[in-house]
Amino acid sequence: LLYFVLCTTGLVISVLVVAFAGHHHSQASSFICRQAEEDCECVLDLSDPIARTFNYKEVSDCEAITSTLTFYYLLQILLNLAQAVVCAIGAFIMWKHRYQVFFAGIQIRSPSTQQWQNV
Repeated sequence: LLYFVLCTTGLVISVLVVAFAGHHHSQASSFICRQAEEDCECVLDLSDPIARTFNYKEVSDCEAITSTLTFYYLLQILLNLAQAVVCAIGAFIMWKHRYQVFFAGIQIRSPSTQQWQNV
């Protein structure tokens, strides 16, 4: 039971992490960045005067934000998807082993002992 609960909890957490990383990846991939002294300032929309500005302190190359950060988000999405698949398979195997068992065969001993062959 504990293994099943841990697998399903891991599955839910992995899916949530994928959702948040996907949101951040879509945001970071649409950044428009410019160099401001030693910092890199990024916005989502240049035409919006009150758009949220993301300041990355002491980043000398804005290319690190627009390419490397999106790559890390994509890597995080892929690794958490793999973890979600592993957790789903583990939960499925445990569920199948526990609840989808059927009995077939003949009784070995007397009918009172009820020993069936597990298939």
